[in-house]
Amino acid sequence: MIRSIEWLGDRVRFLDQTALPRQECYVETSDYHVIAEGIRCLKLRGAPLIGIAASYGVALAAVAFHGTDFDKLSNIVRAASAELSSTRPTAVNLFWALERMHNVFAACDSVGAAQRALVEEATGIHKADARMCEKIGEHGAALVPDPAAILTHCNTGALATGGGGTAQSLITTAHRQGKSIKVFAGETRPLLQGARLTAWELQKSGIDTTLITDSTGPVLMSMGKIDLVVVGADRIAANGDTANKIGTYNLAVTAHHHRVPFYVAAPGSTIDRSLASGAKIIIEERSSKELTEMFGQQLAPRGISTFTPAFDVTPASLITAIVTETGVHRPPYRFEK
Repeated sequence: MIRSIEWLGDRVRFLDQTALPRQECYVETSDYHVIAEGIRCLKLRGAPLIGIAASYGVALAAVAFHGTDFDKLSNIVRAASAELSSTRPTAVNLFWALERMHNVFAACDSVGAAQRALVEEATGIHKADARMCEKIGEHGAALVPDPAAILTHCNTGALATGGGGTAQSLITTAHRQGKSIKVFAGETRPLLQGARLTAWELQKSGIDTTLITDSTGPVLMSMGKIDLVVVGADRIAANGDTANKIGTYNLAVTAHHHRVPFYVAAPGSTIDRSLASGAKIIIEERSSKELTEMFGQQLAPRGISTFTPAFDVTPASLITAIVTETGVHRPPYRFEK
């Protein structure tokens, strides 16, 4: 199992995903600012992992305080939470985890108790995420025929979570069950999470994997070479509308046209029941450099205008089923409060 992040008592160790697959480079830190910047610049990425990392960031801020003034600690925790919450606006897991940490802190009345409680909560969030990944894999694997050719987008494996993955757990669980699995992994422009991360993970797992350009997925579906599409999510509205990595909507439309099942796999913490539909989801726009440059090399004309949303929204009407740790949910989706 790849360990994307670990709690080491008074510091955090995480895998720098921007260095993959060229290097497996780990960062150890006791500074929550490093965690915040890691989330912002995608060293730490994937909705579930972002939530875990943020909770560890709050815990780091607390354990680094050596005084006895509870009010000072409160200010530090509040500042850490504010900085961490500003890193990525779309992944609801970030805000879900920070709210849990806030609630735990609010129940404390001393520095020592708060430090212990925050560490316990953060490690608990991490452990629960690992169990969630297993459950998603178990529920989702039942949707996979034998044999199966699966198309996936972006990265939803251990690198994106605290366990074995969300959508990718569905794939790896089916593989462990002995099903004959072939995966087509979209490259996932502009930052190539599919090429750099998903292909690397699946290759390590011994799963038959073919890397394709993002625009090849619809071609494969038109040729009848895809049995199902499975993707993750960064936020799911109460009606099932789903925000995921840009390019997901294209695949959902094509899958619907070719009558290929289109599945979303994500933890319950990704469901934002406060939003009636995907129209209310805030879509993060990334730096233009992520599109105009690659690995330090200029690709596009300098000064060219860009539009760089990190995510798109797939309407619930295009989603065959949503898999969470509680089971397989089918339309009409009504994720009520």
